[in-house]
Amino acid sequence: MAKKEQTKTPVAKGKGSTKASSKKSSKTASKKGADKHAAVAASKQLRLIRHDEWLQPFAAAIEGRHQHVIDKLAELTNGGKQKLSDFATGYLYFGLHFENKKWVLREWAPNATAIYVIGDFNNWQVDERYAMRRLPKGNGAWEIKMAAKHLKHGQLYKLLVRWEGGEGERIPAWATRVVQDPETKIFSAQVWMPSEEPYDWKVKKFRPNTSPLLIYECHIGMAQDKEGVGTYNEFRENVLPRIYKDGYNCIQIMAIQEHPYYGSFGYHVSSFFAASSRFGTPEELKQLIDAAHEKGISVIMDIVHSHAVKNENEGLGNFAGDPNQYFYAGGRREHPAWDSLCFDYGKNEVLHFLLSNCKYWLDEYHFDGFRFDGVTSMLYYSHGLGDNFLGYGDYYNGNEDDNAIAYLSLANLLIHEVNSHAITIAEEVSGMPGLAMPFKDGGYGFDYRMAMNIPDYWIKIIKELRDEDWKPSSMFWEVKNRRADEKTISYCESHDQALVGDKTIIFRLIDADMYWHFKKGDENYNVERGIALHKMIRLLTASTINGGYLNFMGNEFGHPEWIDFPRQENGWSYKYARRQWNLVDNKELCYHYLGDFDRQMLKVLKLQKDIQKTPVTEIWTNDGDQVLAYQRGELLFVFNFSYNRSYAGYGFMVRQGSYQVLLNTDAVEFGGHGLNDDSVRHFTNYDPLLARDNKGWLKLYIPARSAVVLTKKDD
Repeated sequence: MAKKEQTKTPVAKGKGSTKASSKKSSKTASKKGADKHAAVAASKQLRLIRHDEWLQPFAAAIEGRHQHVIDKLAELTNGGKQKLSDFATGYLYFGLHFENKKWVLREWAPNATAIYVIGDFNNWQVDERYAMRRLPKGNGAWEIKMAAKHLKHGQLYKLLVRWEGGEGERIPAWATRVVQDPETKIFSAQVWMPSEEPYDWKVKKFRPNTSPLLIYECHIGMAQDKEGVGTYNEFRENVLPRIYKDGYNCIQIMAIQEHPYYGSFGYHVSSFFAASSRFGTPEELKQLIDAAHEKGISVIMDIVHSHAVKNENEGLGNFAGDPNQYFYAGGRREHPAWDSLCFDYGKNEVLHFLLSNCKYWLDEYHFDGFRFDGVTSMLYYSHGLGDNFLGYGDYYNGNEDDNAIAYLSLANLLIHEVNSHAITIAEEVSGMPGLAMPFKDGGYGFDYRMAMNIPDYWIKIIKELRDEDWKPSSMFWEVKNRRADEKTISYCESHDQALVGDKTIIFRLIDADMYWHFKKGDENYNVERGIALHKMIRLLTASTINGGYLNFMGNEFGHPEWIDFPRQENGWSYKYARRQWNLVDNKELCYHYLGDFDRQMLKVLKLQKDIQKTPVTEIWTNDGDQVLAYQRGELLFVFNFSYNRSYAGYGFMVRQGSYQVLLNTDAVEFGGHGLNDDSVRHFTNYDPLLARDNKGWLKLYIPARSAVVLTKKDD
């Protein structure tokens, strides 16, 4: 709540909902042009359609959605006279601010009949001196101005909101600091201005490294060895150096927006503008982000705009006697699977709230972008539940929420307007075409989409297939199965695969033997198999990216057990809501093998400049032998997934010359058997019968369950 410059426009008026199938431009947009995005000529098809002939039958729907966004953009920016970022400044107006040596508090509550500020400064009593007044031209906005002496840093406050037929205590929707009483467990807003001077950023400007984007997904609270809640400072001091050493260039932080139930993993948000106080102060979060930037690591936030917690006292569920102030009415208000509420993206006031939220985190905390959670749920009236999405027609059959599609497009336009280098990622499982294409091309503007098919695939084959039935052709197809014009984030497993009731890859492979046979010298067959396949699965997934690679905190070294937050059923225990770094630090255990391999794998992938843009060229696939080979630039990848067959002199036609091993999953230092001497150079053999394009035979010894990465050396 540091001192802010006041914005003049509190909120746009009107519901402004239109159908995506409409092709009609607003008069303002057609005359003025909302901005450069409206310049697409009507006679020229969007790139999304031109580049995919299978989308031609749905051109009208795609163009209609695109036009809907253009129309909405014109409406929100006064026909292009303003920028979208000028519209998304609600956090500078609403909430508690210190302006002209006075405290000013504003809130949007159109259904309220009276609002009082209550807190520890007035013994939580209704007092007319703290009554807010409805602004005559504020479209439901309320305001109060208080002398500086009335509020002090650290004090607690709420709103007592009255409406026809009822009243309730509420935390301001725009509150930027919310804390929980350790005894009563009650949440309150907190006055937060430790200094009138804003945080002094050491890194003023930062540009993320996306060549490639290597994401370390993490959770501040469970990032510590201790059985308790970790802090921003502990993460900065203890975990950030690990991430830097391991070679990741981006951290994706979960559970930042305040949420009343810790066990929700941060996905049931109550206060959208408040960084969770259970991890520390706003300044400590800024210090963490600043420290990451100093190390060249970008920081993106797992933002939740797909739904909100149902709580009324802590959240927006029934803010001023109108349960639909922020949310859809009727049957669409509640999410049938998540026990939460669904935003009404057709209301301009809701767009103002959510778009301002995006800009706030970029502006106030210097986040480098967002991973948008639950995008599939937003896109469809059905939330994607029970839908199969077997053909393109399933994306254009009237089940789509045009208002949500417009919001996502506007959010991406805004984010990249505020920071042209920002990163946006969509967590989306249905495969909606164009999600990660620029808006001008007919897409929704995300930079990346999550390749959610890949972890599902690995789980499926581990669970259902014998080792001898693993087919390299199937694996290779799955890790490359994506739209050519959309960048993806590939991953073997995220936090989703580590939650209680599920199993991580390492636990599926080894199971209980991790507890009894993960000490060096005591490994049994299950452990050796699990270590070998864990490395191979990661190498195949990471080396075939077309955008970025993601790993969840601890999974790089095969963290045992699941994630289970404290809850009544487990006696409110933190035993499984932490990361046991002591395991990977203990050189007598096998965990460091996997951690060391992960670090070296990323180092090798970085040797190929812009590997994510380099074509993946198939060299050889033989399902009978379970052997796969492919090339990316100067890097040659060879896999043998057979569990019992090692091959001597197995040959591939590659460019003539000598090849040096850069990485071997079977190396002793990575827990392998060390059956090859990786210091030996491998020379190609000239074959006059098959010679073409300056190629020759490269013959290798490939042990069972191993993979190797080689590079051609200049002789």
